[in-house]
Amino acid sequence: MGNSNQLNQYRSTIGTTISSITRTALMSLTMVGLSAFAGWGAENPVLKIGIEQRFGDEATDTLTLKALPGDRLTLRYATTEGEATLETDSVKLQVEMKPLPQPLVEERVVFSTHRSFESAEHQAQQWRERGLEVEIANPQRWQVWAKRDVYNTPLLRRMLLDDLKSEGNTIARIETQVLRDYPQPYWIVNGYRYNRRSLEVNSANNRIEVTHPGGTTRLYGGALRMQPNAYGNYTLVNNVRLETYLRGVVPHEIGPKAPPAAVEAQAILARTYTLRNLRRFAIDDYELCASTDCQVYWGLGDASARADRAIRATEGLVATYENELVDALYSSTTGGITAPFEDIWDGSKRPYLRATIDSTSPVWDLSAQSLGNEAHLREFLNLKQGFNETGWKRFRWRYSTSLKDMTDFLNKYLGNRSHPMTGIKTISSVTITERAPSGRVLTMEVETDRGLLKITKDQIRNAFYPPISTLFYIDPVYKEDNILDGYVFVGGGFGHGVGLSQTGAYRLAELGWSGDRIVQFYFPGTQIQPLNDTIVFWRDPLTDGDGVNPSVEP
Repeated sequence: MGNSNQLNQYRSTIGTTISSITRTALMSLTMVGLSAFAGWGAENPVLKIGIEQRFGDEATDTLTLKALPGDRLTLRYATTEGEATLETDSVKLQVEMKPLPQPLVEERVVFSTHRSFESAEHQAQQWRERGLEVEIANPQRWQVWAKRDVYNTPLLRRMLLDDLKSEGNTIARIETQVLRDYPQPYWIVNGYRYNRRSLEVNSANNRIEVTHPGGTTRLYGGALRMQPNAYGNYTLVNNVRLETYLRGVVPHEIGPKAPPAAVEAQAILARTYTLRNLRRFAIDDYELCASTDCQVYWGLGDASARADRAIRATEGLVATYENELVDALYSSTTGGITAPFEDIWDGSKRPYLRATIDSTSPVWDLSAQSLGNEAHLREFLNLKQGFNETGWKRFRWRYSTSLKDMTDFLNKYLGNRSHPMTGIKTISSVTITERAPSGRVLTMEVETDRGLLKITKDQIRNAFYPPISTLFYIDPVYKEDNILDGYVFVGGGFGHGVGLSQTGAYRLAELGWSGDRIVQFYFPGTQIQPLNDTIVFWRDPLTDGDGVNPSVEP
């Protein structure tokens, strides 16, 4: 293959191909109604899960796919004549960095960088309300990009950025990368090398063992597909049915030894979360990842009998509110009170995600003693008995940190976002300036040598370590000469604290609560019902509340 063909192929991979993929995926995500949903096949659709998201990011990346004993892999790939197939026991996917005939400049307009998809999606919706076409990406962190096939020339990108700067926007930027080579995936079978950008792999028993680049080996149900993504490398996607996928999620999210009813609650929420969030990776033509950016998914190798029983017992059941799938969020530990959605992320309120004391006893009257009052919060965090989470390690915590460590961590946070205040040398004070009635910190102000910096909501856990939740207060720590040396963070909970508490669910299950009752405790006002063709997956706030559902594969 000549160099000009290499360049054209690479342009196609990161340009036209991805733009086409994005348009197709987004069109499927804006289908109103459930005509595509009807006839799924036992409410058990095939999902597309990115189990290796950045294959080819390193020249040494290797993926080994292996059939189980007695089985064979079938490899399907495109040729100039159409499609061809191979059979083999195993195949090793590798990459070779191929030089381009001349450097290729790739750039994109990045509006913002976020800790979570929820915050990125809200920001994207705000830009869309202004008439700007954007897309959500996840190169390493969640970002909002100007849509690449709209702002497709250097002039358009710079005009857009100039307009944003004229409005006072200091965060948006153009990211530029000069490419001198590109990753070419290949595999060798029977002594012949195959160079392809995509590959489908199946097995007769729908089980394939994958050794990832880091050396971890996992067993996956369903089929696999290697395909290009929006970042110039490749994603290994597991095409797997929903109920099989849950077998690789539920035991790793709730723990293999959780009481059965807690596992059933987790199964209902994991199923609901999955179907509501199929739009996350539309830019890359798959639906969910396998990490904590979505739900932890480790395939079938560590599936547990207890989780399997819970999945079967709740098969097809989801949590809904006004016949829409709920935002089925969960975290390790709430700290004694759940957080409303809007206390952690920007965006519209979810009526069923509200501040609820995580206890079956009247341990605290939130209506009389709002935790927005710091004195009340300190009193609340001093309570350790009577909660569903009592006795768990991170129910209450206390961590100290120095100003130097805070400065270093804050600079990493700012640098990852190309923030104009990156390079802070000193912090003179840190103050909590706004707190929600749930006790969650909404805004912190940091006085630095480069000026005042405000950090809000879920970004707080990215900007500082500690804290491990946003339910906390701080006290200054002084040296002997009364010079500020750092802060002690005193708090409760681990994670965002919205929705179900996994540790709290343990306690409720031990008290004899059923799985659906546990879900409804943490999601008040919701219904548990079987999937059917009237349920809306997700309502787009920019389409007057119309229900939108993906076009899932039966």
